[in-house]
Amino acid sequence: MSAAGRIGVYTGSFDPLTLGHLDVIRRAASLFDTLIVAIGIARGKSTLFTLDERLCMIREVCADLGNVKTDSFSGLAVEYARDVGAIALVRGVRTSADYTYEVTMAHMNRAMLPSLETLFLPTSPNYSHVSSSLAKEIASYGGDPGLLCPPQVVKYLQARRS
Repeated sequence: MSAAGRIGVYTGSFDPLTLGHLDVIRRAASLFDTLIVAIGIARGKSTLFTLDERLCMIREVCADLGNVKTDSFSGLAVEYARDVGAIALVRGVRTSADYTYEVTMAHMNRAMLPSLETLFLPTSPNYSHVSSSLAKEIASYGGDPGLLCPPQVVKYLQARRS
């Protein structure tokens, strides 16, 4: 175990952070001494928000969670997790399609780093329909993104629309 205790890593693009993400973060934070919410920088993937904006959103939304840290990385999540001394990658799953994709990734990650566990947290049923893509689409048409995103994130979406 590292000097920081039991470290979990929850990776994603978080473009933007949704209530579903927050549900997973809150639940995972209770399981680890430190939970790192790490934004993966994907080659060729365009995002609505800059990396700094997304990091700020996560920090604002998770300000009350003292053991949640933010970071970013490029490359493989399994290598990032190894580098920070994590014992587990946290993955939120909404549907069977998410699970099918995530279990394949978990098997590959285990082949690369057998000591790293993958922890699947099914999102709470009231968030199973929530996605960043849907939040962006609703906001782009003037709808209420507050149905899918925390208030701190809604202001970013509304500012983008203005």
